[in-house]
Amino acid sequence: MSRPSDRALIVVGVDPDRSLRMALAWAADEAARRQLPLRAVHAEGVPTGGYKRREVPPSWEEWNDALHKVGKQVLEEAADFVAARHPQVEVDTLLAEGDPVWVLREQSRDATALVLGSRHLSRSQEVFGSASVSLPVMARAHCPVVIVPEPEHITQDPPYFVVGVDGSEHSAAAVDLAFEEAALHGGAELRALYVWQPGHLRIFDEHQSQQECRRLLSETVAGRHARYPEVDLRHELVVGHPVQVLTDASAHALGLVVGTRGRGGFAGMLLGSVSQGVLHHARCPVIAVPSTPA
Repeated sequence: MSRPSDRALIVVGVDPDRSLRMALAWAADEAARRQLPLRAVHAEGVPTGGYKRREVPPSWEEWNDALHKVGKQVLEEAADFVAARHPQVEVDTLLAEGDPVWVLREQSRDATALVLGSRHLSRSQEVFGSASVSLPVMARAHCPVVIVPEPEHITQDPPYFVVGVDGSEHSAAAVDLAFEEAALHGGAELRALYVWQPGHLRIFDEHQSQQECRRLLSETVAGRHARYPEVDLRHELVVGHPVQVLTDASAHALGLVVGTRGRGGFAGMLLGSVSQGVLHHARCPVIAVPSTPA
C-alpha cells in the first residue's frame, strides 16, 4: 500500500454489531505495523422501521437523535478496542450521515487503506442488499480496500500471502502491494500465481500460450523481489479457473491480493469478475488494489 504523502491514515468502517471486530482488529494491527493513525468511521443511513403497526412512529428529530446516540457509543467502544490492542496507535472517530458507500468512498481519498468487514452474504444480498457495501466501495474507492471476513480464519505456519498475476496494470499494482505486505509481516512467504484458463475450442498452441504466461509472471515479480529480498517468493503457473485457484490457494493465507480489474470481464464493468468472485468465496482477508485512483 505504497502511498503518496497525502495518504497518511488507515480508515476502517465500524459495524454497529459490537460482536464483529475482525475488521477493526485488522485495521488496528495494520496501523501499528505502518505507524499510521487510524480513523474509525460509522455511517448513519436512513432510519428503518421497527415499530408495530399500531404504534405511532417517532419524529425525524427523535429518530435522528437516537441514531446519533447509538453511533457515538459504537465509535467510543471501537476507539477503546483499538487503544487496548495497540496503545501507541493514534485513533480518531467520524460519525457521518448519509449513504455509507458515499461516505466511505470519500474517506478513501486520503487513506492508505480502507478496511471493511464481511459476513459472507449470499450473492443476491451482496449485490442488491443494503446490508453490505463492500462491492460498490471496492469499485469506486481511491485506495486499496481490505475485506476482512467474520469469523476469524485459521492461518498456516509459515505465514504467507497469495497474489493473482495476469500481466495487467491492476495486477502489477497488486503485486507491489503484496510484496509490501509480506515484508511488513516479518518477511512472510509470497505465492504469486498466474492462472491460465484454456479456451473452449483449444485450437491454438497451448504450450506456447503457457510459456508466454510464465514469461509475464517472471517479469512481473523479478524487479519487485529484488526490492524485498527478505520475502520468500514462490511463483507458479496454474491451470484452472482463476477464482477457484486463488481461493483454494489462499485458504489459510494472511491475505489474498488482487487487482480490481484484470484482462477479463466485460467492457464497462467497474469491478472485474475475478475480484468479485474471490470476495464471495475467499475465507481470508481480500485486498483489492486499484491501479490508479478511482
